[in-house]
Amino acid sequence: MTMTAVADIRRTPLRGMRAMIAGAMRKSLDEAAQLSHQGECDVTALLEHRAALAEAGIRVSLEDLLAHGLIRALRRHPLLNGRLEGNEILHYDAVHLSFAMALSETQLVAPALFDAERLSLTELATARKALVARARAGRLSVSEMTGGTFTLTNLGRSRVRFFTPVVNLPQLAILGIGETRRVPVVGADGEIRVRSLMGLSLTFDHRAVDGGPAAAFFDTLCRLLEGEPDEPAQP
Repeated sequence: MTMTAVADIRRTPLRGMRAMIAGAMRKSLDEAAQLSHQGECDVTALLEHRAALAEAGIRVSLEDLLAHGLIRALRRHPLLNGRLEGNEILHYDAVHLSFAMALSETQLVAPALFDAERLSLTELATARKALVARARAGRLSVSEMTGGTFTLTNLGRSRVRFFTPVVNLPQLAILGIGETRRVPVVGADGEIRVRSLMGLSLTFDHRAVDGGPAAAFFDTLCRLLEGEPDEPAQP
């Protein structure tokens, strides 16, 4: 066995932004009772919808479409849209959606887009781009950094299909987007068709949300992304 020379080891002090991220992740795992649901969602229709919008001159990303569907699902399942602060679970009518984004290999932030449920798809896309720009310029406000009620994190451009995202405390849940693959699927009529299936991973704080309601939310999200018409939000 050959020993690695000291000169060949690159040392990076755990400080600054990296130390803050490390502390937040450790705190989340120490305090929250985290559980993950994972599954596949057929996003064939969603990708076709995006292509149709592009032909009409409307440019939105897949993440914008996913976020729009996620917001609608949260409106139907408000038990997952909130925060656990002290001994109180706070459920919000408004969806303050946080977007996890890497500013560099060592810097990760998750600023919130406030009142996202009020935005149309194109307004959401514009607002998210502005949020990303402010994050990269270091101009995020304290409230944007700390005021979210649910987080979306996207690894869809990688080969990672399923993972266990860490809850962004004091929020109650986080959704992870994984790789999308084109695979043969047997339909209800017995015919085999090629469909685009996306891996999704939902981690939630079991102190505030039970497995059944989390699974119901997951199912609703997939149905919305697969093209099911929207319904009124729960009161």
